[in-house]
Amino acid sequence: MDTQVQGPQSVAAAGAKVLVIDDSNTIRRSAEIFLRQGGHEVVLAEDGFDALAKVNDHVPELIFCDILMPRLDGYQTCAIIKRNPRFAGVPVIMLSSKDGLFDKARGRMVGSEEYLTKPFTKEQLLRAVQAFRRQGP
Repeated sequence: MDTQVQGPQSVAAAGAKVLVIDDSNTIRRSAEIFLRQGGHEVVLAEDGFDALAKVNDHVPELIFCDILMPRLDGYQTCAIIKRNPRFAGVPVIMLSSKDGLFDKARGRMVGSEEYLTKPFTKEQLLRAVQAFRRQGP
């Protein structure tokens, strides 16, 4: 029999399942391309309501969430996700075109781990995934 057993390194090096929530098609597509190039699985959502259904269906390891979105903004979306015990431990990284102290503080108040300013680079996105993805179940 010629079966190979994967060691712990290959499992740890496997890509993360990442949810990107942004009402901008351009931002969603850029993030998807960057993350896929980094070997990650990407799920896209165009607003908070779409995201809540996809979080439940796909159980991401990490979430990037835009702040300014119609209907349900990023703060509300993050707060709802964090209130669910099943997803409370999933890191949420807020995305915004504003780099204000108030926005960062408000993001922390609803449970986000980090804040990235748009436009972000491929390196910033991949570094954030590496730093914040959950290790293990």
